[in-house]
Amino acid sequence: MDKSLFCTGNGKAAALVLAVLLMAAILPAGCTVGPSFRRPQAPETKRYTASALPAKTQSSPVAGGSAQSFMPGKEIPARWWRLFHCPPLDRLERMALARSRTLAAAQAALREAYENERAQSGALLYPKIDATASGVRQKFSGASFGQPGQPGIIFNLFNASATVSYLFDIFGGSRRQLEALGAQVDYQRFKMEGAYITLTANVATTAVQEASLRAQIAVTKEMLADQEARLRIVERQLALGGASLSDVLAQRTQVAQTRAGLPPLEKALSEARHQIAVLAGVLPGSSGGLPAVEIETLKLPRRLPVSLPSVLVRRRPDIRASEALLHAASAQIGVATADMLPQLTFSGSIGTETTKVEDLFGKDTSVWSFGMSLLQPLFHGGELLAKRRAAVDAYEQALAQYQETILEAFQNVADVLRALDRDASTLKAQAQAWAASKASMEVTSKQFKLGAVSFLQLLNAERQYQQTRINLVQARAARLADTAALFQALGGGWWNRTGKKTGGGIPAGER
Repeated sequence: MDKSLFCTGNGKAAALVLAVLLMAAILPAGCTVGPSFRRPQAPETKRYTASALPAKTQSSPVAGGSAQSFMPGKEIPARWWRLFHCPPLDRLERMALARSRTLAAAQAALREAYENERAQSGALLYPKIDATASGVRQKFSGASFGQPGQPGIIFNLFNASATVSYLFDIFGGSRRQLEALGAQVDYQRFKMEGAYITLTANVATTAVQEASLRAQIAVTKEMLADQEARLRIVERQLALGGASLSDVLAQRTQVAQTRAGLPPLEKALSEARHQIAVLAGVLPGSSGGLPAVEIETLKLPRRLPVSLPSVLVRRRPDIRASEALLHAASAQIGVATADMLPQLTFSGSIGTETTKVEDLFGKDTSVWSFGMSLLQPLFHGGELLAKRRAAVDAYEQALAQYQETILEAFQNVADVLRALDRDASTLKAQAQAWAASKASMEVTSKQFKLGAVSFLQLLNAERQYQQTRINLVQARAARLADTAALFQALGGGWWNRTGKKTGGGIPAGER
């Protein structure tokens, strides 16, 4: 544009535009209506359970039977699954974090919220300045000028101009909108952290389930081989007259029952492998190439960090996400309040207008206009008042949901802590039952050889021993799975990743 446009009268318009830009930078520092958000206080409690937990759980003289100590206030590492000291599990976790579509979707949602906040920040805080150019050919009749008898006029009109408009944020309505959008970014950030923790916990618990099923299948196959060998012996004894037909039938029944227990276990194992494949971001048909987790490779963490109750509300992503929604609802009250108050808008334009393109930036072709407008809502049929009351009600709803989320989180932690204590007791009892059933089977087997007990008594002792071995594996797996559940319930250590990228190049950390 020709510099002459900014001389004389046009210079006044340009100066006014500069003044508007300066006012746009200064006025937002004024008052902001609506409540200023304050984070609710943490629940005043020092423990999760009604009665105090023991300093450590019971121990058992079997694999995976070590006592676990509860360590109040101890930090949870970001990669908590490494406390199991299982390389296959660590590889599965890294694959899942790299390939999970659920996590990728959560990261994209965070980036979307972040960009929406940036877009609205530019739209609400700064003046809008646009450049336009147009060229039209038009005809006016004499009637347009009050002279219907005059012939029509045909001419070209070319225009190039710049326009500026700005809504002064006198009462902070725009700032409250940005505050709400910022809270939405926080919400998506903590939703993403929740997806991260849920993913890693699901991988760990599914891997434990897989390891448990593999161990149960191995025990079942081992016992099936022993029973089939015994069946062959009893069948030979029947042929020689040293055993009865009822003994053979009883042994065949036990073999068939043990064999029938294998397909359900193998089915569950296949489903677990398929689930791990999906969590790792690959097709179920590719599950054969994933690392296999054995129960012997999983080491039970002996020291369990337990966040203090006053800290949990800052650590659980679901609580933080709910808090972000509460923050957004609080800001919307300010938006609704500002809509009821006066709104001051500036608009102006400067440009050039001519009937010939070559004269577009010539002398005496400049046009400009500027002005201020004030809008004060007077009567909207109760609309604005109703919207503000609705915003207050939405805040009350968000507050109730936030409080409910805290209650459920504390219940979750309490359930897992009690489960870990009971798991240790269960494993100890199962270990005692296994030792007793093993001794009973050995004694019964010797007595059977001496003819002191019947064959059915021997089968019953073997059946009890078989079941206690399965129960022992399941009890051991329960401790491992509930340990992983504890890390998830306490927040998963996401805060220890502060300073790294959370997804889409958006810095992590607190807003």
